[in-house]
Amino acid sequence: LLPDMGLELFDIQFRQEGHGWVLRVFIDTPAGASGGVTLDQCSDVSRELGQYLDVEDCIAHAYHLEVSSPGLDRPLRSLQDFARFQGEVCKVRLHHPLAGEKVHIGRIISVDGAEITLETAGGSLQIEWEKVNKARLFLQ
Repeated sequence: LLPDMGLELFDIQFRQEGHGWVLRVFIDTPAGASGGVTLDQCSDVSRELGQYLDVEDCIAHAYHLEVSSPGLDRPLRSLQDFARFQGEVCKVRLHHPLAGEKVHIGRIISVDGAEITLETAGGSLQIEWEKVNKARLFLQ
């Protein structure tokens, strides 16, 4: 379904919330594609996926389907994500402090092997991928 629409799956969440079960499907454009996910694309995927799930009866109880993009402050979950968004500003939370801090905000300068280079307010900072706890694009 998604490849035929020029999209890819970013994440799926299925959890119980106050009003019942919610199936959240996050879609994205492939790396190298121009532009992001549009509202029309989310609507198309929601309609097609909803029909498929209804016909196949994959989920035994009632749920609400939500389809969206990862957002402007999307998580960066791999070295490939950092490379894809080189030049953008991100916020990185580390497992242990580096340069006296566990959280760093900076522009992604490069990805070399398993090392990410950020340009922060304090200068250039090299971070080993294995030391990253969480990262996401940062809106200024």
